[in-house]
Amino acid sequence: MVVEEKELDQEIKKETNSEEVDSEERTLEDSEPEVAEPEAENAEDNTASETETAKKKSFFGREKKEKTNKLQEKIDELEDRVKRQMAEFENFRKRSEKEKSAMFETGAKSVVEKILPVVDNFERGLAGLSEEDQKQPFAEGMNMVYKQLITELEKLEVKPIEAVGCEFNPEFHNAVMQVESEEYESGIIAQELQKGYTYRDSVVRHSMVAVVQ
Repeated sequence: MVVEEKELDQEIKKETNSEEVDSEERTLEDSEPEVAEPEAENAEDNTASETETAKKKSFFGREKKEKTNKLQEKIDELEDRVKRQMAEFENFRKRSEKEKSAMFETGAKSVVEKILPVVDNFERGLAGLSEEDQKQPFAEGMNMVYKQLITELEKLEVKPIEAVGCEFNPEFHNAVMQVESEEYESGIIAQELQKGYTYRDSVVRHSMVAVVQ
């Protein structure tokens, strides 16, 4: 009986030891993969997240760049349009000023042309007076009015054309006759029949002259 109890106790101890060893092995086996697997999953998640973030950044970067390029193109187009309109306006302003100046010149020349016959009459009237008549108050008054008229015309840049003793120039002179002269050579103006005038270097009336043959 004693021997049987001892043998029974030994078998129970063996079984207990065997179960403890098996339990420790199972615990080690279960613990090893549980530690490794989460790390691998986290690494894969992080990589996927970084890839997705990079893709989003690239997409939004391209989109922002495209919008910036379109906006710059629009700005360039508007600037070009403004420059064209400014150039057109400047051309219009210069053209208007030129037309206005031309109209003023035409109107001024027309007025001067109407005044010149009055000047001619003053000159003819004063030239026909004798020395005694020129001393009369009436003649002196006429002479003063004539000088004032000539002064005002000079202020408007109206000037008489030089004729006698000058070479004939069809741009300023109108030859109505030819004469012989011992004083002047051929082609020189010997006599002025009607005085000519210019207005700002533009001929208002040609001089009527007699030219040496």
